Amino acid sequence: MKKVRVGIIGCGSITGKRHFPEYKANEHVEITALCDLVEERAKVYADEVGANVYSSFEDLLEDPSVDAVSVNLPNALHAPVTIKALQAGKHVLCEKPMATSVQEAEDMIQAADEAGKTLMIGHNQRFVASHEKGREYIQEGRLGRVYSFRTAFGHGGPEGWSVDGRDSWFFDKEKAFLGAMGDLGVHKSDLVRYLFDQDVVEVGGFVDTLAKEETKVDDNAVCIIKLKDGTMGTLTASWSHTKFGDNSTIIYGEKGVLRLEDDGDYSFIFYPLEGEPEKLNLGKIQTNEEGGQSKTGVIDEFIESILENRAPAVTGLEGKKALEIVLAALESSETKKILTLS
Repeated sequence: MKKVRVGIIGCGSITGKRHFPEYKANEHVEITALCDLVEERAKVYADEVGANVYSSFEDLLEDPSVDAVSVNLPNALHAPVTIKALQAGKHVLCEKPMATSVQEAEDMIQAADEAGKTLMIGHNQRFVASHEKGREYIQEGRLGRVYSFRTAFGHGGPEGWSVDGRDSWFFDKEKAFLGAMGDLGVHKSDLVRYLFDQDVVEVGGFVDTLAKEETKVDDNAVCIIKLKDGTMGTLTASWSHTKFGDNSTIIYGEKGVLRLEDDGDYSFIFYPLEGEPEKLNLGKIQTNEEGGQSKTGVIDEFIESILENRAPAVTGLEGKKALEIVLAALESSETKKILTLS
């Protein structure tokens, strides 16, 4: 059985909760190297699987036993480290948001093309069962024409789950660039494009720091977005939902209403204009809370795309388009203008 030999760069919470356990569970993967500036963090995982340990990502990229890497670093490092990894001949799974500018994203895509290697961005909401079924219902015309939607992602903030707590890089403007919009909003901007299978053409945003005033990154954002076919909706991202988290999407169509991840018992509910509601429990959405974590599907898709020599579900271009939406929201908030996306 052919195996993909994987190195993980950055051993914070996202590695511990998702990348490491999911790589370890994949029968086509051998974890051969881990890297973190705090070497002990890498060693904890490496000892489990007999992998090499590095404190320098450049040294890991020189390791001939590594075919592919996960880049699980602060946002500002995503582009430079990903580009160097691709140039070193490694396939790359980069955490979201893929970059801090459109130019960086384009440079990453170009580097992947020139190297002939896979570049995938870690947008996991596409792989949630309720979202997959919601997309099917929309494409099958079960909702008829869709008029509007609202999608939200909110929790209490990274200090509740990050390995560094309140000292996390998430609150450092230089390292993170974006706050709640980069952490949560970009998940939903990708989800909107996935669900409706079309691009966003206009964005208006209100992005601010309201709950964590001592920080310099945004912690609350409300955006209005318009799709190519004229459908309108709102996207909310927040680090101030300290007790009642939200990860819901509600879609209003001419034939009914679809509620995804909006009910404690049923992750998928369709209320048709006529007939009984369809209620399905399709499993829990991924969260960082104890007991709420389920398999994301991201790791398996990354590995399968490498083995099958095909484009992954979330390419660099898809990651770039999700990034463009949150960057436009930020610019809209600063300029007080509606932004048009090409």
